[in-house]
Amino acid sequence: MKKICILFLFFINICIVSFAQQVQLTYRGGRNYSLVERTDLRRYDNNRYVGLLSREVRSFISNDGELYEGSFYVSQDTVRASSIVGKGLHDSIPSVFKISEDGKLTMLEDHGFPSFRSFPAFTENKIKIGDSWQASAVRAVDPLNKGIPTKIPMYVEYTYKGDEVVRGENVYVLTAKWATRYGMGTYTDYDGDRELVKAQGAHSATMYVSKESGYAIVVRDSVDESFVYADGKVISLKGTISLFTEYPPAVDRSKIIRALQRVAAIDEEEAKALTERSHFIAAAPKTSVKKNSSSIIHESKKIEDKTPPSKKEKLSTAVKKSSESLEKPIKVEDTASGIRLTIQNLQFKPDSAELLPGEKIRLDQIASVLREVPESQFLVEGHTADTGYEKGEMKLSAERAHAIAKELSLRGIPAEKFICKGSGAHKPISDNSTPEGKALNRRVEITILE
Repeated sequence: MKKICILFLFFINICIVSFAQQVQLTYRGGRNYSLVERTDLRRYDNNRYVGLLSREVRSFISNDGELYEGSFYVSQDTVRASSIVGKGLHDSIPSVFKISEDGKLTMLEDHGFPSFRSFPAFTENKIKIGDSWQASAVRAVDPLNKGIPTKIPMYVEYTYKGDEVVRGENVYVLTAKWATRYGMGTYTDYDGDRELVKAQGAHSATMYVSKESGYAIVVRDSVDESFVYADGKVISLKGTISLFTEYPPAVDRSKIIRALQRVAAIDEEEAKALTERSHFIAAAPKTSVKKNSSSIIHESKKIEDKTPPSKKEKLSTAVKKSSESLEKPIKVEDTASGIRLTIQNLQFKPDSAELLPGEKIRLDQIASVLREVPESQFLVEGHTADTGYEKGEMKLSAERAHAIAKELSLRGIPAEKFICKGSGAHKPISDNSTPEGKALNRRVEITILE
């Protein structure tokens, strides 16, 4: 009888241990992050080796609680041997997407990045080490760097291999395998490169997924695939694609606030609200597009609904003060991406990105603020008034963003710290029907990314 009881207890313990080892993989998201895609692929054209495709795509991705908004940029292009691409200002490639709890990514604004979508994706079932599951994903490819990404479906088999600690984070270790199959009678991306007629190959990846957020901290993908084009050319790529999730360096907001108080006339109450970033960002809805100053107050009510009562009054006051400061030479706001400085009524030559001499003082002031955070990156976004010529507005706004970034780099801020973006007239803050409103909409915004 005693032996039976011991065996029974042993069986119970085994069941408890087995149950405890089961886990539920979930994508929870979290703070802002940078996604890095590093490509090291040997390229063959019609079986002839032509060089190493070495490219690095970086991004800053902000999360406002509902949407992810990314600014992607290519920091390296195809290189031969040890030649190095010079560093300089980066052009932003915008991206907006959603991610569900199972890791499924839905693109809302798509310009080819991120390249891997819904990867990794998780099963709805609890799993233990050794378990496998299958899930669909998508990869955007552009082997000839034509600027025309083609979306290729992926059907991935995942296996849960174990647990580790990577870069101080507890992670799940997963493997993933899938085949490249495109243009074989099942699917064609009509928005992609029409000259790409077929693709095939194999991928085998190991990934480390954060237990806390569900982010893929590191992915290493071994690649062997070929792309066939309408003119008969065959591009073969062999090597590795590595993906990394990185977090922006911690920003000492107190130093920024002190510098801002010298140049932007913010008072102590506004400074305190800016310093306490955590409650603002956790509650903040998407506020990147504001039609006028009254909409800022409207957004403050949304924020208040989710903000602890003890903090409502000072936050509301700070936002209202921000709405009253539209005429200030430098406007300061808190956003999901970081502290944003807006230079309003910029003095450019008409329909030009050439600054007039009178802007020297404001640029000196802003440079003094940015020097307080030497490890940070800065998103410089140009805006225009609505003149009815969208293509010209987008071009001019990007050129003005570049002009401001260049001027700031001449004041000691490294050029590679800037990501430049033109938004044309898509994000007005005032009424375009009046000269005063148009003047406010002609602006450049500089966000200290964090």
